[in-house]
Amino acid sequence: MHLTKSTMAEAIQNYVKSLNWGHRVQLQDKKVKYFNLTGSLVDPHTVRGLTNAGKETVITAENIVIATGGRPIYPTHQMSYLVTNYMESCGTRFLKKCTPSKVEKLESGKLQVTWKYVDSGKEEMDDFDTVMWAVGRAPDTKTLNLETIGVKINSETGKIIVDASEATSVPHIYAIGDITEGRPELTPTAAAAGKLLAQRLFGQSSELMDYDNVYHAYYTPLEFTVAERETTQCYIKMVCLRKKEQRIIGLHFIGPNAGEVIQGFALGIKCGATYAQMMKTVGIHPTCAEEVTKLYITKRSGLDAKVTGC
Repeated sequence: MHLTKSTMAEAIQNYVKSLNWGHRVQLQDKKVKYFNLTGSLVDPHTVRGLTNAGKETVITAENIVIATGGRPIYPTHQMSYLVTNYMESCGTRFLKKCTPSKVEKLESGKLQVTWKYVDSGKEEMDDFDTVMWAVGRAPDTKTLNLETIGVKINSETGKIIVDASEATSVPHIYAIGDITEGRPELTPTAAAAGKLLAQRLFGQSSELMDYDNVYHAYYTPLEFTVAERETTQCYIKMVCLRKKEQRIIGLHFIGPNAGEVIQGFALGIKCGATYAQMMKTVGIHPTCAEEVTKLYITKRSGLDAKVTGC
């Protein structure tokens, strides 16, 4: 198999587009009206939205949930010493204690990067085929007008301060996900918190999100995975008793690292794990194993079980 940069970029872009489309379809199926606008808060019950052309739309609601996620920032955490050494042993060159100042596109199509060394102030440049922006993330809250209406944020991180129920300092305004202070920046964590919050707001439950023991994984060159495998080649099926507790009695998994995945779940099944417990488990994202925590479609329903989101 021959992999080119353009092929990889196209595959990534197409995959992201398919996820976005899947989410839009789910919104339509649930009869949720979607506004593609840049929003800011006017008061605890009002959002002002603008289109790219500047057209304004005002939306009011009893409750408002902020879940705008994050955007790239410069790194604030040190890179793992072991990972750096490993990458250097494979031929990766690291320029340490220097700050990139600009990236210019040359007539040849290459990108010329200029950087300055922090200690000496010396400036250098070089040409590259590709520049990847991988510098961490910051909460995307600057345009939301939070401080004007009284929503408290951490001045150092820019994240919104919430309580155990995801409530902010302003009544009727809630926040979940990467923009909240002290919460794991993980997609499954935000998704689980959002579902529980919706259930509480609509009076279906009083259960709070349990943020203890939410695990995650680091994806570095030390870990290898399977390439070029179609999603139609992978399959997961959970077998449960139809009684009230719905104890899990079997799990079928066809996909990458199936043996490693099943080994961990085998202990839970042996200990009497139930379907409800599995659905309350926050998956490690992005992994194949997390799909086991998202098995909502039953065979009897006749619905398409193909994954449409991440």
